Amino acid sequence: MPYLRPVPPDQRAPHPGEDTDRGAVARPVPGHDVRVQWVLSIAVIVVGLLTIRPMGLSGRGLAVAALFVVNSASMLARRLPEHRVPPRVALVWLTLGVIAAAALIGLSSSGTGYLFAFFTAGHIGYRLDTRRALVLAGFCGLLCAGVLYLRLGPGYQALPWVFGLTTAAPVMMGILNRSQRQAVRAAIDAAESAERAARAEARTAVLTERGRIARDVHDVLAHSLAGINMQLELADALIDTGNLEKVREAHAKAHGLVKESLKQAQWTVHALREDALPLRETLASMLASSGHRDALTVTGTVREVPAQAVQNLLRIAQEALTNAARHAPGGAVAVELAFAPAAVTLRIRNRPGTRPTVPGAGSGMGLIGMRERVALLGGTLTAGPVTEGPHQGDWEVEAVIPQ
Repeated sequence: MPYLRPVPPDQRAPHPGEDTDRGAVARPVPGHDVRVQWVLSIAVIVVGLLTIRPMGLSGRGLAVAALFVVNSASMLARRLPEHRVPPRVALVWLTLGVIAAAALIGLSSSGTGYLFAFFTAGHIGYRLDTRRALVLAGFCGLLCAGVLYLRLGPGYQALPWVFGLTTAAPVMMGILNRSQRQAVRAAIDAAESAERAARAEARTAVLTERGRIARDVHDVLAHSLAGINMQLELADALIDTGNLEKVREAHAKAHGLVKESLKQAQWTVHALREDALPLRETLASMLASSGHRDALTVTGTVREVPAQAVQNLLRIAQEALTNAARHAPGGAVAVELAFAPAAVTLRIRNRPGTRPTVPGAGSGMGLIGMRERVALLGGTLTAGPVTEGPHQGDWEVEAVIPQ
């Protein structure tokens, strides 16, 4: 599995114009060095301060100075994070920036005031959506060209005012940069979504494994300890009667259950290690150790069954045998393992008990655990009394696992 970089669940890339959480911090976009952008903005302002004339504290010079301050503020505002400036505010701010840049071109007699128009048009393409960007950039070009045309007069050569039209050209570069930024952010979002999905899948797998281990622990501990407890309680009751033979018999059964518990613990270890057990042989051994020799019938063509299906079928058989011993002690047990082309069926059936049951309640998780195991394999499970046929009155558990 590839290494997954942990990402906070609520972290994602802000999209253009999106109003994200107020406390959020915008992530830098690859390919856009903030320091370079600051250097360019300050360079334009410094060059304009040194070259734009007239600039003073009265008359036309004061107007040029005021427009220079407005254009400088608009230039520095380019560095505001996008998620901090709503689209409508950005549209108003850039429109005023265009008007201020055109006015500076018209009032100044020399200098690099046109640079403000160029940079503003470029940022229009980067900040606004394509339709609004093209309209506002076109307005910028026409306004700058109109200002130059009116200032120079109709008899002047065409080149200067045509030059004003070119102030709209950088909008295309801004649009390309915005498209690249959106593509990069989309790729980042997709990667982070994949990471979150992988983490969710891993968590689901962990929870599933915990459930499987819990079922295995229930099968081993609850069943074994319940059986041992039943025999020990029976021995305690028989001691008062003085029937030592029955006491020895109960003690022997408890001892046998302890041995069986050790085998079950080994099966559980095999299951947790994903070791494959032979289904037919393990079922036969399980029946023999529980006192039901020759109770297994196999039909169909025997074939290899996936390890997970084997583990769950064995646990279902173990649960059904334990329930039979608890609720129908002394009753005959029959187990059928049927191999069909599309499924494997395990059927455990027990006759009514011939001995009285020992009082005591089970955990109540037996049938639930069996249904969970079958559901994990996409199969079906039925459990209940047989109401018709030669086996009427028996209790039957049937698990069908598709193959």
